[in-house]
Amino acid sequence: MEQSPFKVDKYYIKRVDADKKSIYCHHDIMGELLVPTHKHNKAQMLYAEGDVVFVTTETKSYFLPARHFIWIPAGVEHSIEPKSEHVMMRNLYFPVEKDEDDFYKSEGIYPVNNLLLQMMMFTNQWNGDLKKGSPSFVIAKAIKAILPQICHTNLPLELPQPKDKRLGKILRHIENNLGETILFADVAHEFGFSERSLYRLFQKDLKMSFIQYYTIRRILKAIELLLERKLSVKEVALEVGYNSVPTFSNTFFKILGQRPSDYLNGEEILEKN
Repeated sequence: MEQSPFKVDKYYIKRVDADKKSIYCHHDIMGELLVPTHKHNKAQMLYAEGDVVFVTTETKSYFLPARHFIWIPAGVEHSIEPKSEHVMMRNLYFPVEKDEDDFYKSEGIYPVNNLLLQMMMFTNQWNGDLKKGSPSFVIAKAIKAILPQICHTNLPLELPQPKDKRLGKILRHIENNLGETILFADVAHEFGFSERSLYRLFQKDLKMSFIQYYTIRRILKAIELLLERKLSVKEVALEVGYNSVPTFSNTFFKILGQRPSDYLNGEEILEKN
């Protein structure tokens, strides 16, 4: 889809940071499939409904599933790419304050519990600058204030960007073969590495092991497939290379803190609301 630079510039540069003291609020169904790399002077809380949103910074590629939010500190360059133009994105942009909690200084993805969901849905009636001292400003600031109290688990829903071109080829191989069982020894042999040297390359470049990367990538793909609602949990497990549904479910739970079936049920409840 053709991008709209005018809309992006006007929205992110002129409007978000125009009033340095306001909290900026914006709700919109994503009509464009890519918001190019940009940054702003306010921290961003981005909550997604309906499908997956990919957020890419200089060093990482984040995978934001429905019913989760990402916190992006002020000044961090990032691009936004929803999987579907029908994704609803709810944004709050907060001015940076002195002596803020460390929570606000790091990027992270967190699940939205019922309390936070209701507070975010309440902001649906607003758009634009929330002026300091107004009731809407007080409520929005309360959302920010509560985050360090309820968001204790920064979900590992991001993958580092490879710097080494050789590793880039291997990661594309993984991406293209998620439905198969990919063995580390086979990958090393196919791409001309010893297992030891490839292990070191993963650790040096990505700061994680092959199995950590492979596991997270499989689960991220599984979330995409679950949200499409075309396949059963068993079929999704097979699509991402798991022959055992219990193993798939346990791995999913370790990363997201809920079972695949529970994740789907939660999404259905949101839609009914």
